[in-house]
Amino acid sequence: MQIIKDAAEYDAVLKENTSVFVDFYADWCGPCKMAAPIVEALAEIHTGVKFVKVNVDDNPDIAQRYGIMSIPTMIAIKNGEIASQNVGFAPQNIMEEIVKACE
Repeated sequence: MQIIKDAAEYDAVLKENTSVFVDFYADWCGPCKMAAPIVEALAEIHTGVKFVKVNVDDNPDIAQRYGIMSIPTMIAIKNGEIASQNVGFAPQNIMEEIVKACE
């Protein structure tokens, strides 16, 4: 899973991939830490989807594009458009549905 360093890298990921799952998180966020192993497991299963993590503290400009106010927020992007989104911790079956929305 790729950790995004800046907006240029994020934009390149969106341009190069039709199916992208974005995990907006912060290092200090407890629910984000709980979600991380679930997202990593899904990334291994859904190899046709590009999984990336965006630290909202390091990349507030990317978070602002989507109006991220709470974390974790998971967004599935299909062909540059939001296909599904979830705010807050979600169990694996819910995250699986989000991933499937962008496949």
